[in-house]
Amino acid sequence: MSNPYFILYEITLYLQLAFCLPHAWKHGTGNLLRLLAGILFGVSLELATIRQLQAYEYGQFIIMVLDVPLGIGVAWGCILYSVMEFSDASSLPYFLRPVLDGLLALNIDLSLDAVAIRFGFWDWGQGLNFQYFGVPYANFWAWFWVIFFFSFGYRLFARRRDWVGTWISPVIGLVIGLLGVLGTNTLIAFVVPAEYRGLVVVITLCLALIFIVAQRPKFYLTPVPSLAFWVPFITHIYVLIAGLISGLILDPPFLLLVGLVMIVIALYLHWPTIRLIFNPRVKPIRNPSQ
Repeated sequence: MSNPYFILYEITLYLQLAFCLPHAWKHGTGNLLRLLAGILFGVSLELATIRQLQAYEYGQFIIMVLDVPLGIGVAWGCILYSVMEFSDASSLPYFLRPVLDGLLALNIDLSLDAVAIRFGFWDWGQGLNFQYFGVPYANFWAWFWVIFFFSFGYRLFARRRDWVGTWISPVIGLVIGLLGVLGTNTLIAFVVPAEYRGLVVVITLCLALIFIVAQRPKFYLTPVPSLAFWVPFITHIYVLIAGLISGLILDPPFLLLVGLVMIVIALYLHWPTIRLIFNPRVKPIRNPSQ
C-alpha cells in the first residue's frame, strides 16, 4: 500500500498547478509558456543535478519521470510562476527582481526540506544530523540560484511585445537556468572547500537579503494574483499538519519553530492578498500613478 503522506504531498504539488494554470491560460500565451517552461526546467534540473552530483535520490511517487517525480517539476514551475508574479508587482528594478524571487523560494524550502527527508520524500544520504538537520547547506544555495537564473534568463527579453518576448523568453529562461544551476553546483561542490561551504552559503544569502532590503521595495503596486499566496501556503500548511500528525516536525522541535516562522513571514508578505481572498469587496491595491 502506498504511503499516504507521499500521496497527499503529491496531491498538494498538483493542487498548486490547479491555481497557476488557469491564471496562465487566461493571461496569454507568454504566461502559459512561462509556466510550462518552468515545469520542464524543474524536471530537467533535477535529472541533471542528480547525475552531476549524485548527492540525493527521490522516494517512489505515483508519477515519475525516470528517477524524478513529475510533481517536483510541477512544484518548481509553480514556485517560479508565483514568485515572479509577486515580484513583478513590486518597485524593484526589473533585473533585481530575480534576487527577490530566489529569496521568496527559500521561504518555502526552509520549512520543507528537513521535514520532507524525514518522510522519505527524498534522501541526501547523510543522516538526519548532517548540517541543517540532514539537509546540506548547499541545498539552500541551490534553491536560490535555481529560481534566480530562470527568472533572470526569462526576463532578458520578456518585456518585448513581439514573438521573441512570447516564444523565446521561456526557452532562454530554461537554458540559462540549467547552465546557471549546473555552474553554481560545480562551484559549491567542487571548487569551494568543504569546510567553507556553509559560510559561503550564509554570506551569499545574507548579502542577497540585505541588498533587497536596502532597496526599500514597495509591494502590491499592481494587483497580485491569489496564486502567489496559495503556492507557498499549500506547502507550508501541508508540512505543518502532516508534520504534527506524524510527529516528524518535532524531531527536533526546532523544525516546528522554523516552520511557524516561515508561515508568519508568508502571511505578512501576502496579507493584502489574503484580505482580498476573504473579503472580495476590498478594493485591490493599485499603483497610485495609474
